[in-house]
Amino acid sequence: MIGAIDIGGTKIAVGIVDRAGRITGRAECSTESERGFPDGLRRMTALLRETVARAGATLEGIGIGCTGPVDPVTGVLGTVDLLLGWQGGELVAGVAEAFGVPVAMENDADAAGLAEAVWGAGRGKQRFLYVTIGTGIGVAVILDGALYRGVDGSHPEIGHQIIDASGPACYCGARGCWEVLAAGPAIQAWAKRQFGSDLTIQRLCELAEAGDPAALAVMDRQGYYLGLGLANLVTTFCPDMIALGGGVMQSSHLFLDRARQVIRQCSTLVPFGKAELALASLGAGTALAGAAQVWYHRFGTEGNTHAL
Repeated sequence: MIGAIDIGGTKIAVGIVDRAGRITGRAECSTESERGFPDGLRRMTALLRETVARAGATLEGIGIGCTGPVDPVTGVLGTVDLLLGWQGGELVAGVAEAFGVPVAMENDADAAGLAEAVWGAGRGKQRFLYVTIGTGIGVAVILDGALYRGVDGSHPEIGHQIIDASGPACYCGARGCWEVLAAGPAIQAWAKRQFGSDLTIQRLCELAEAGDPAALAVMDRQGYYLGLGLANLVTTFCPDMIALGGGVMQSSHLFLDRARQVIRQCSTLVPFGKAELALASLGAGTALAGAAQVWYHRFGTEGNTHAL
């Protein structure tokens, strides 16, 4: 059994995952990052300890998926906008000390991508990309079973590729990056311009399904900008598959065909027809399964059918 910890801006989830990717126990608490890193570390380790005790499990190791920039080599947190005050926190060392087992950490998008590559939609694919679209956009690049990392083990921030240099400003310092044009907040911002008031994504989808012209225009725009970013990935990586996950993709039936159309229009210099576009298949368990797969990818091969 592998312990799994998933850390987001609003909640921390913990679980126990077996070698087939099945989650046999789980619990969660609010992140409350304003309480500081030491308090967050104490609460997540206590929650995992309680979950392990209830299940009567013995942990072989612990994997962590965490939002924002993290250093997978040192196990230290970088500047994470959603975890203010946690920068420099020695997360891997702290969890390892609490449990006495090997611990590994990756960015949460990379973690989820590893799970989909081994246990989900990307199983058996040599050139696999996982894209998660929610509050932001993250991309995991997995080539021949190995997670691609940049210099110093860094996670490539493909969600911040520039799509429209004259577009809205992003917190990353650029204008018109993919995330600021196609993530969840971008959909809501465009809907507000169309309707003159705030709408939830759920209400917007209901209107689009009912044929409301303004709502359909918002979804067409979403498909267009999502498609531009995906077309760049297809042209750059020529992947076997791109799997799409995250909260926004729960409404994919309203805009995914438009995104496919954009890919066909823009990726003409590569065999785009061989790049399968699919929805992620692990559902609500993706984050915890991903955290566990982080450990397998780093330390073990039995749970990782793609390991080199």
